[in-house]
Amino acid sequence: MSERSAGHVREAVSSLSSVTLVTVPGLHGSEEAHWQSWLEGEMPTARRVEQRDWDMPHLDTWSEAVHDALANIEGPVVLAAHSFGCLATAHALTHAKGGSASSLSLLISRVKGVLFVAPASPAKFRFAGSFSARRLDTLSLVVGSETDPWMPLDEARTLAQRWNSAFVNLGDAGHINTAAGFGPWPLARHFVETLARRVSPEYEEEENRAYG
Repeated sequence: MSERSAGHVREAVSSLSSVTLVTVPGLHGSEEAHWQSWLEGEMPTARRVEQRDWDMPHLDTWSEAVHDALANIEGPVVLAAHSFGCLATAHALTHAKGGSASSLSLLISRVKGVLFVAPASPAKFRFAGSFSARRLDTLSLVVGSETDPWMPLDEARTLAQRWNSAFVNLGDAGHINTAAGFGPWPLARHFVETLARRVSPEYEEEENRAYG
């Protein structure tokens, strides 16, 4: 996947019937009007990563909560993260909880896609722990904004490159949160469905026809 404008992303033709959506909110959590909450309402089987303290971000603690949430889900998963939740998610997918590399490998094998929306700048969260952007071994997409106060667009694009993620520039979209007008957000569902489609039987059949 390569960088493209939001208006030219192809329509997905799959459902999430075989995939569990897991949302990972950022600092202070995501209120009812937030697009993540709306997306959860669109997907009846969706689950949310819960933090013990939404007002006290900590990279290791928050990433462990991602691990714990995924450990309680069977089958393939697609993650939709926002702001500091993006950093916690990426950290969880590149660092083994308790030093168990085998458990990390199993976790990664079940995560079929990650949607990172408006990731927060690691520099702004130095107090929350040392963050290192490492290549992810799963399909992922970063959605950035030209007017995000938490992450300059060029830094968001660089982060996407380090993660080996596709990148979408949403333009003048602020922090892509409720304050910026992102409550119901069909494009988020489209992105999630596009990621989920990669694990659908229909996609495998298309791949076999294309390369068989």
